[in-house]
Amino acid sequence: TSFDRLKKPKIDLIQVHNLADVPTQLGILKEMKQQGRIRYIGVTSTSDRQYPELETIMKNEPIDFIGVDYALDAREIEASILPTALERKIGVLVYVPLGRNRLLRPMGDRPLPDWAADFGAKTWAQFALKYVIGHPAVTAVTPATSQAKHMAENIEAGTGKLPDEATRKKMAELIDSFPPAPSTRG
Repeated sequence: TSFDRLKKPKIDLIQVHNLADVPTQLGILKEMKQQGRIRYIGVTSTSDRQYPELETIMKNEPIDFIGVDYALDAREIEASILPTALERKIGVLVYVPLGRNRLLRPMGDRPLPDWAADFGAKTWAQFALKYVIGHPAVTAVTPATSQAKHMAENIEAGTGKLPDEATRKKMAELIDSFPPAPSTRG
């Protein structure tokens, strides 16, 4: 059905969403890849509770990509998922790199630190995006927005210099020093 709807004989990437029935779905995708109908296959997880299972799949299955949540204030995947991706040469697609705006709330009207100019960050959103983009395992980020001005700002974060590992550590320490954003869940 996907091939018909897309009017394409070959699809570049299909991923098993949130590890739903991986043995069945990944089995089908592997067959389709072998037939040349799919170029790349992968799995996604947007829940840190699923990261152990995701890591097991990454180590035991011939996948090309993963999709995960990763943000400057949600760095759990740095311990095992991202190193495994580098080791196994698995592409990493990052979802919600701005933490569904949770990340930006504590920054409020605070000025960026002067050293953010060293890697071209002009806004807090660019600061946060450059942190994620700067990780050597990250292939692409998808910072969703409905506003053209934010899209342009986000695109600019992917240009120019990126922070090195020492700067990324400094960025994380700064964010960790801010009080957490109040919950918006009711």
